[in-house]
Amino acid sequence: MVFTQRKKKYTINAAVLREKGSNSEREMAYLMDMCGFKVRDVHMTDIIEERENLKDIHFLVAVGGFSNSDVLGSAKGWAGAFKYNSNAKKIITDFFNRSDTLTLGVCNGCQLFIELGMINPSDEKKPKMEFNNSGKFECIFSPVRIKESSSIMMKNLEGTILGIWSAHGEGKFSFPYEEKKYEISGKYYYEKYPSNPNGSDFNTAMLCSKDGRHLVMMPHLERSTFPWNWGHYPENRKNDTVSPWVIAFENAYKWLINHK
Repeated sequence: MVFTQRKKKYTINAAVLREKGSNSEREMAYLMDMCGFKVRDVHMTDIIEERENLKDIHFLVAVGGFSNSDVLGSAKGWAGAFKYNSNAKKIITDFFNRSDTLTLGVCNGCQLFIELGMINPSDEKKPKMEFNNSGKFECIFSPVRIKESSSIMMKNLEGTILGIWSAHGEGKFSFPYEEKKYEISGKYYYEKYPSNPNGSDFNTAMLCSKDGRHLVMMPHLERSTFPWNWGHYPENRKNDTVSPWVIAFENAYKWLINHK
């Protein structure tokens, strides 16, 4: 199979969610647009000041970066904007509770949704994102193995090993319960540093909600869209114009078409 760009009609409304200090929002929007989504740029001020309510959005992606310069810790300030603003809290809660929506949180966006407790809402004790075991910011291109899980976006990718960029300082998944309680959708190729750049419990790179609709990850798939983005791309894949990571967004598109 050759991976090539396949432009679809704009039939699904999607949004890139960002805060002051976010990055990679344009790469993410481009990838989503390429897979057929009609993408809207949504800043936190749009939600807080009630210019945006997400009611016509079906796919919400919180992007990476350093919201509020990580002054309070990664995504702590961003999460606080939802927690302590009644309008924002209602908007994000209603979005997650709808049955016709998907969400993706990448890096800072992952930290956001974990901090808000959105991925395992029924658990008494929630997962946390902690500082990397190395004690420093890590930027690395490493392989991730896609695991069998409930994830809608990772379907058709289970069992594959794909290269992907990571860049974070607080990327360690810390879990209060045993592994079988969680839907771990992706693991770093081996547990030890540097393949696992942060020391995550269970070697976790990606985590999904029980129903498969809400996915978070520390690695940046939007920075790994094209073969030339990769630190290494197999020489026998010269005809690929895009990397297999586009399948995740195609899966999201197909699911939403059927559940809109």
